Amino acid sequence: MIEIVDSDDIERRQQKLQILLRRGVAFDSDLIAQVSRILNDVQTRGDDALIDYTAQFDGVQLQREELQVKEETLERSAANVDPNVLSALRRAIKNVREFHERQLERSWEIEPAPGIMLGQRVRPIESVGLYIPGGTAAYPSSVVMNVIPAQVAGVARIAVTTSPRNIRSNPAVAAALKELKVNEVYSVSGAQAIGALAYGTATVRAVHKIIGPGNRFVAAAKKLVFGAVGIDSLAGPTEVVIVADESARPEFIAADLLAQAEHGDDAAAVLITSSKRLGDAVALEIRRQVRSLARTEIIQRSLEQFGLILITNNINESCAIANQLAPEHVQVMTTNADQDAQQLKHAGTIFIGSHTPTALGDYFAGPNHVLPTGGTARFSSPLGVSDFLKRTNVVRYSKEAMHQAAEPVATLATAEGLQAHAQSALIRLDEVR
Repeated sequence: MIEIVDSDDIERRQQKLQILLRRGVAFDSDLIAQVSRILNDVQTRGDDALIDYTAQFDGVQLQREELQVKEETLERSAANVDPNVLSALRRAIKNVREFHERQLERSWEIEPAPGIMLGQRVRPIESVGLYIPGGTAAYPSSVVMNVIPAQVAGVARIAVTTSPRNIRSNPAVAAALKELKVNEVYSVSGAQAIGALAYGTATVRAVHKIIGPGNRFVAAAKKLVFGAVGIDSLAGPTEVVIVADESARPEFIAADLLAQAEHGDDAAAVLITSSKRLGDAVALEIRRQVRSLARTEIIQRSLEQFGLILITNNINESCAIANQLAPEHVQVMTTNADQDAQQLKHAGTIFIGSHTPTALGDYFAGPNHVLPTGGTARFSSPLGVSDFLKRTNVVRYSKEAMHQAAEPVATLATAEGLQAHAQSALIRLDEVR
């Protein structure tokens, strides 16, 4: 089910690593063409296109007045949530809000010299659209992780789009929306939802930025609407890399790999360890534990395509390979986990210690679970409050300060061949000549 590659099989190691490194969102021409047609149709036909695509892709026939979810519909669904789920949601909301409140940026000003003020004004984006995925699972956790940083940033208008099945059949999603006091919710998913948020329809008002993960159609749509609106990232399929040594418990590692694999056929679950004994034990544990899981077929397909147990010579080599993969999640389960984690330079989130599984971060710990995937952790960061803020530079020079700056400004403008720029600075000197 999951392949073990020994440390001396260099060729196979490279093959498997290349498969993992090439894994991601594939924007082939057919996908782009199909998504372009959907976006153009939404621009042209608006609500009618949303209704038609919802019937086609979600199997739900909506009336125009049902595109926006009514308050009473949310309340009815939320009322059915399990009390234990609601309690856990409230605790998660508290943890996530406390973490993100520490990320808030402040405006500032400095006076580097008399008569000169420089500064930066930090303001929230006025309106954002949050895409909450549906598919093979429903994600109330995505509601929490997307809405809270927007609220902490001070975004005035938060519009949520999600599958009509999410609202109708998953009370936890409705409960999360109610707990967070989100009242602008649309029963639209897929590329058509991205089109509605980007361009607007009679029912859905356009937003300034679109946030949230989705399938490859959603990712392609976000790519195509970028420029008309802002986007957060082009999220690819999820992944975990576990760096472990002989001290780690195989049943823990197997459980964590299976948890990642159940996300979907394209999820990646990788163990990198210097212990061949541990690798063999984990493979056995996976075969034992998977029998009791509901999503067995999805897990098996995921592990066959993108599962890997990689045996290395030492912990330093294990960390180096993890850095090469630059994954969404890295778990460190070693004797000196804090020390070994210092070697990890590229990851969305690092989970340190045997009692810190990725699932903890998915739901409860506090840091955001919307993370860079597919190696983009080399240059990207987790979703946070800064994604919902914009910065404006501020400059003020007095007359005297401008007189002192005019000549060097003109000199640099002239060096670039921009005579009008130079004149714009030098004309300020005429009043003192």
